[in-house]
Amino acid sequence: MIVMNKIQKVLIANRGEIALRILRACKELGIKTVAVYSTADKDLKHVRLADEAVCIGPHPSADSYLNIPALIAAAEVTHADAIHPGYGFLSESADFAQRVEECGFIFIGPRAQNIRVMGDKVAAIEAMQKSGVPCVPGSDGALGENPIQNLEIARNIGLPIIIKASGGGGGRGMQVVENESDLSGSIELAKSEGLSFFGNPEVYMEKFLTTPRHVEIQILADEHGNAVHLGERDCSMQRRHQKVVEEAPAPGISPELRNKIGSICTKACQAISYRGAGTFEFLFENDEFYFIEMNTRVQVEHPVTEMITGIDIVREQILIADGQKLSFTQDDVTIKGFSIECRINAEDPNNFMPSPGKITQYHVAGGLGVRVDSHVYNGYTVPPHYDSMIGKLITFSDTRLGAIVKMKNALDEMVIDGIKTNIPLQRRIMEDKVFQKGGMNIHYLEKMLGESH
Repeated sequence: MIVMNKIQKVLIANRGEIALRILRACKELGIKTVAVYSTADKDLKHVRLADEAVCIGPHPSADSYLNIPALIAAAEVTHADAIHPGYGFLSESADFAQRVEECGFIFIGPRAQNIRVMGDKVAAIEAMQKSGVPCVPGSDGALGENPIQNLEIARNIGLPIIIKASGGGGGRGMQVVENESDLSGSIELAKSEGLSFFGNPEVYMEKFLTTPRHVEIQILADEHGNAVHLGERDCSMQRRHQKVVEEAPAPGISPELRNKIGSICTKACQAISYRGAGTFEFLFENDEFYFIEMNTRVQVEHPVTEMITGIDIVREQILIADGQKLSFTQDDVTIKGFSIECRINAEDPNNFMPSPGKITQYHVAGGLGVRVDSHVYNGYTVPPHYDSMIGKLITFSDTRLGAIVKMKNALDEMVIDGIKTNIPLQRRIMEDKVFQKGGMNIHYLEKMLGESH
């Protein structure tokens, strides 16, 4: 039985499957929970299961899940000790983390300064370069206004290059440049998108890798200077920069290479005094890692890492925020087997349009090595106001092919009627011969679907 030092009640500042995931971790630790919800989410499963629930506003996210004063007020009236932001919404808002701490609550995540630096792509790259993390060849800082200097930088890097918004993410504020004549226009377009979507017009330049994989390293670090990595995940099956399937470990990564890059990441965490869970995202090409960004929160795909390590990442987040030391060292981390995660979205599998509505029949897959993380149930109405992901189907086996076979069977077994889902697409991916071999690049899924990138 773990004795908590400071955290006795956690307010869960999120919704859906991650909110339910956090609630379960809290219950296992004997921690009371507070659910917050918008008027569209009163029937969410975690709202029904929490010790207390507070409505924080109408369905628009800006008036509820992004409303910092409402979240702080909910924590105050319920006498919560800590706030867990989950992923999305305010999970990577340095201002929110700072406000939580200033109001006397514990933020279950990194310090505001860590979030602020890592949220600015230019500052993050500079910090990682100082820590010895390999980065994509680029402008080594924000681009200026001089078109001649920008052209010189591009020539030194070598075309093709990509212009990225410093505050960007999710594919926004990114422009690939293959011809010198397109450079100035692409820079201006990326600046405009950066300002429009992120309130920051600053952009930078990187070498555009043509056939990279997306490989990320999961880390955990406590406030006592201890840091460990939990191996890597391959998230290369993407459509329009959005992950569709994730797996761990990544095909073709040797234990020596894993330990080398993992050690670099943990040392970087110690150098910046990082606290909590985090993910170093890399482009991987020709056996080389190139840092692109760090996510300062728990990831959607964290279950595949939990399956191959046996380590509960959300539980560790809470214990770290409670001020406790990591209960294990790097030598204690062992990677066993293979795990695959399919994101289950309420969307048309043909045109990817959202498909909200009432679920008239719901049956989850089961069996040894099958895990379902989902907040939906029979009769639940999927609202049209939020992200279309309604769950995650995860499988585990001794071999990668075994995990794929389990996933194919689980997808066949899963029933979600009343709305459209992407289950047919996930079946198609599992049956794809190239996917079964492993090691696809980030453009493969769009190519498979006949889409350009």
